[in-house]
Amino acid sequence: MTRKQKKRLYRILAASAGILLVELLPVDGLLRLALYLCVYFVIGSDVLSKAIRGIVNGSVFDENFLMAVATVGAFVLAIITRSGDYLEGVAVMLFYQIGELFQSCAVGKSRKNISALMDIRPDYANIEKDGHLEQVDPEEVAVGTCIVVQPGEKIPLDGIVLEGKASLNTSALTGESLPVDVKEGDTVISGCINLSGLLKIQTTKGFSESTAAKILDLVENASSRKSRTEDFIARFARVYTPFVCCSALLLALIPPVIQLLLTGNGNWMVWFYRGLSFLVVSCPCALVISIPLTFFAGIGGASREGILVKGSNYLEALAKARCVVFDKTGTLTQGVFEVSGIHHNGLSEEEILYYTAHAECASSHPISKSLQKAYGKEIDRSCVSEIREISGQGILARVDGRTVAVGNDKLMRQQNLEFIPCHEPGTVIHVAVDGIYQGHIVISDQVKPNAESAIAQLKKVGIRRIVMLTGDSARVAEQTARSIGIEEVHSQLLPGDKVDEVEKLLEQTAGKGNLVFVGDGINDAPVLTRADIGIAMGAMGSDAAIEAADVVLMDDNPEQVARAIRIARKCIGIVKQNIVFSLAVKFGCLGLVAVGIANMWAAIFADVGVMVLAVLNAIRALKIRKN
Repeated sequence: MTRKQKKRLYRILAASAGILLVELLPVDGLLRLALYLCVYFVIGSDVLSKAIRGIVNGSVFDENFLMAVATVGAFVLAIITRSGDYLEGVAVMLFYQIGELFQSCAVGKSRKNISALMDIRPDYANIEKDGHLEQVDPEEVAVGTCIVVQPGEKIPLDGIVLEGKASLNTSALTGESLPVDVKEGDTVISGCINLSGLLKIQTTKGFSESTAAKILDLVENASSRKSRTEDFIARFARVYTPFVCCSALLLALIPPVIQLLLTGNGNWMVWFYRGLSFLVVSCPCALVISIPLTFFAGIGGASREGILVKGSNYLEALAKARCVVFDKTGTLTQGVFEVSGIHHNGLSEEEILYYTAHAECASSHPISKSLQKAYGKEIDRSCVSEIREISGQGILARVDGRTVAVGNDKLMRQQNLEFIPCHEPGTVIHVAVDGIYQGHIVISDQVKPNAESAIAQLKKVGIRRIVMLTGDSARVAEQTARSIGIEEVHSQLLPGDKVDEVEKLLEQTAGKGNLVFVGDGINDAPVLTRADIGIAMGAMGSDAAIEAADVVLMDDNPEQVARAIRIARKCIGIVKQNIVFSLAVKFGCLGLVAVGIANMWAAIFADVGVMVLAVLNAIRALKIRKN
């Protein structure tokens, strides 16, 4: 418990003991009133002070004002009627404080669940000086500095391993419990915990640009992006509270005036009591507290699973997903390309790899990297010139003074070259030297082992339209799609073509639900932005993903897409339950109070009881089932 929560608990216990003592003591008259007032100020002083400050600041109609008026009114009523029944006024305030304590603890539980993610914040970085390790603030470490991470410590900054081997715990980032092994030359990101082995890391980013800092900022600011439901509840409360206050006043005045005119007796105390009870019932605590808490809990629960949602508005939109569009490379496939075959038509295999690897030496595309890896030797860039990349087709360059064309079928046609089609599965890279076709290289990209399961799970949660977009050839795209259960494929697309396809799909799905695009977050930023919901997956360390996407999956598992949709739908389901339940009980009790069937005790249940039940329901959003 926090200090504030403990203070409230002590006051509740003290007030409860005070009520019991006064009820047991044989006291009456002014002494009984004085004792009950002491108990009342012990339990309700903070509510009274907040109500007074609200009146002074112009924010009159809130729950503090309603509780203050209702409880003070109950005391006034008991004094006027000389009944000596001061218990109701104190009890209303006591149960209200119990409800507030419960709500505070529930929010604390939500924050505690998110605090596991907050543990990725590094406390220090080790820098070696004169043979000793010195701990410094991560914010003070410059890019390019060599830092030391010992077993059991968090990696404070993104970087590249210069020396050492270790296993890293990435669960705070990805929700995945299995450790990840890293060695010299591997990229590591901040927030991971070194489980074994000493690592020397050269930093590649400052603290403010590190993965941990960006994730923390994303989660901490998620509450600022309100859903339409939250905005509606806020507007509703601003109109509802003044309305019910006026209704309570009219209930206390109009019926007795009518009775007075008709019978000569207005029963003022009866209607005054009903008006006070009406005020207690009308407090919109259950809605105002439970709805934001539900979204907060949903975002927190998702974060623990490595699913970062940028705001409750995106969670609400994700719950309405009906069409999911996937990029292929790096999303449904591993994005690790390897040369699986070389068909030569003049030059030897080694010569084809030589010209291809040198022509592709300036590209960072995964296919280019695989060609350079297959060549297996150091590339002499001094023999390469006039490199020209043709988007969606390939590369033209001069290698050793010879003109080299490396690319797909489109490039060969553009160069007016006859080529030999390849029927092996994979991406085909044709090679021509000095205008003569020399053969082709086949590069394969393996489907992720959980891709088929991911598609099946999406269908299970009710996603009826699943589409794959890719720049690959139709044959490769259709083969991949068939193997994992996707029926609709659009292939041979340039980056701009993907946006056009998403535009068409948005028109076709308009009014039928939201369109979700899932990409690797690096090359798909325009499409991620254009879709109703953009999900970037495999985004550990990707600035482009965190910036462009609405939802970021911190691991490489496409099954997380269906899980994110389930989390969103569960959260929205709880929100709807709380709205219906709270309003039904509220309006039902308001009607019963108005006709005199329900008393102040029923009003207490309608306020505090409903709030407690709604909050209990809200924190269910923290519990995320694996399947």
